[in-house]
Amino acid sequence: MKKLFWNVLGFLSLGMAYIGLITPGIPYSCFVVAAAYCFSKGSERMHRWIYSHPIFGPFLTNWNEKRVFPQKMRYMMLTMMSISLIIMYVTGVKPVGILSTAVFMMIVAIWAWRFPNTPEEHDRRKAAGEKIGWLK
Repeated sequence: MKKLFWNVLGFLSLGMAYIGLITPGIPYSCFVVAAAYCFSKGSERMHRWIYSHPIFGPFLTNWNEKRVFPQKMRYMMLTMMSISLIIMYVTGVKPVGILSTAVFMMIVAIWAWRFPNTPEEHDRRKAAGEKIGWLK
């Protein structure tokens, strides 16, 4: 029963990841990571498949092994956050809602920017004894 639960959750996350690939404003990375986690609990075959996927595989491997957050995804994230805030303003959301959302988005952006953007940057930081992300 547990494996069925994890597999269903994994397929739902994978579906959201595919939707995120083609829909602006919906991230795919968090859903891919969630799907990989769920499949690791529910299906070894699907776990291997997602890591060998031509689009999701390199991102998952780099994140899992070296905590790499690609530069392109950072800029895409900031663009989507900005568009979301503009839409909130234009549609008349109360200023406190916009401000609290902006603060949360800023915290997420700072978190993302702390990680290396390439495996080479990870290796350079590690060799220099610098922090990889938030922790050493």
